[in-house]
Amino acid sequence: MKKGSTLFFEKRPVFIGWAAVGGKKEGEGPLGGQMDEIFEDTTMQTECWEKAETLYQKKCCEKLFSKTGSKAADVDYMFAGDLQAQCTASAYHARGLDIQYLGQYGACSTMAQSLGLAAAFCAAGFADKAMAVSSSHFCAAERQFRTPLDYGGQRTPTAQWTVTGAGACLLSRAGKGPKVQAVTFGRVKDYGVKDVNNMGAAMAPAAADTLLRYFKDSGTSPADFDAVYTGDLGAVGSKLLAELLADEGVKLENHLDCGLMIYDRETQPEVIAGGSGAGCSAAVLAADVLPKLSKGKLHRVLFMSTGALMSQVTVLQQESIPTIAHVAELTDE
Repeated sequence: MKKGSTLFFEKRPVFIGWAAVGGKKEGEGPLGGQMDEIFEDTTMQTECWEKAETLYQKKCCEKLFSKTGSKAADVDYMFAGDLQAQCTASAYHARGLDIQYLGQYGACSTMAQSLGLAAAFCAAGFADKAMAVSSSHFCAAERQFRTPLDYGGQRTPTAQWTVTGAGACLLSRAGKGPKVQAVTFGRVKDYGVKDVNNMGAAMAPAAADTLLRYFKDSGTSPADFDAVYTGDLGAVGSKLLAELLADEGVKLENHLDCGLMIYDRETQPEVIAGGSGAGCSAAVLAADVLPKLSKGKLHRVLFMSTGALMSQVTVLQQESIPTIAHVAELTDE
């Protein structure tokens, strides 16, 4: 059923499995012990960061298949994306799976976008099983969107640290596990921010817009949920989101940001404003949110990923940054 901007699923897709992997820094963060595997060598013994990211996705999905007793042949569709140009980390991973593949680019919003589409396909009966996968790599992202690491540029107070890692989940039309209740896909918003080192400020308006539309369509408020998770707004964007919602009369007192959960800013001060990247919300979803829903520690949450849709070319052309946010309601039953 569709109401306003939101898809409400009568036959709710079920999470039958999930997995998360991370790099050395992610392993040192608060959620390191909850991830399925940590790789100390973030090069993954390859000659470049981009190939390493493909292996992060591959290892993550291997963990997912192992945990669920599934195999690639059981999956109807794979929705996957990353931050590399033309989503090459995902495509190069998918070429070895022989699954119908739909590449996604939503920047850091990719996990919620992929999850929403996978859920819609299952709910509509177009797929019995569908995967949502997303990844990022700090070194690959830095040299694509900012400057190569060996340049040694000074990081600004608003900068975030791209997560090296991946998250994956497997949805089914039937089974036991947490469920997807509803999905609201985002609209592109651009408030004129041009600073690629201030993603939080750029993405907060898109997050506010999507949440407000979801609350209107569902007749809910933040208080109806155990938590409202956002994907890597970081310290700057999280503060702005609360202010934007307060201006609309909405109090956001149960907000958790994946970018502030995956790292400890006191013991890992180099992350500055927190984590970011397409792998950030994906890893937090699989390492923390879904396990808590499956154990009944959480009952009803909103999971949102936010993304900045610029490219390395538009940045050089002094374009402002269009952004987007997608949200899914997840329940424990």
